[in-house]
Amino acid sequence: MKFDFQSDLPLFQQVAYQLELEIFRGTYQEGDQVPSTTEISTSYQINPATVLKGMNLLVAQDILEKRRGLGTYVSVGAMHIIQTKRQKEFLESTIPTIVQEAQTLGISSQELLSMIEKEMTR
Repeated sequence: MKFDFQSDLPLFQQVAYQLELEIFRGTYQEGDQVPSTTEISTSYQINPATVLKGMNLLVAQDILEKRRGLGTYVSVGAMHIIQTKRQKEFLESTIPTIVQEAQTLGISSQELLSMIEKEMTR
């Protein structure tokens, strides 16, 4: 996990993002226990309350689940939730940016589709 203490993104959101990224990359599978608040806060020198706040964001999104007395685990279905969330973000932010830039450069929709198809077959 990597944290940028100079970032405009609040640290608790970085904690949530980094844990989500580790799940998405397969470091933690559905049903796996994730590091405790204490382990993360000690390892990265982050206030435990900040780590807890980040983890609670993922609990609220059903990506993580707390098991009383046992710890925090990756929820069943977490990968699907993350993938759906990332696809939505891609469609809402990346695609409009690409289309706008293509229009600025005078690239037609057919040319853009051709470029995307070529890139995807690489």
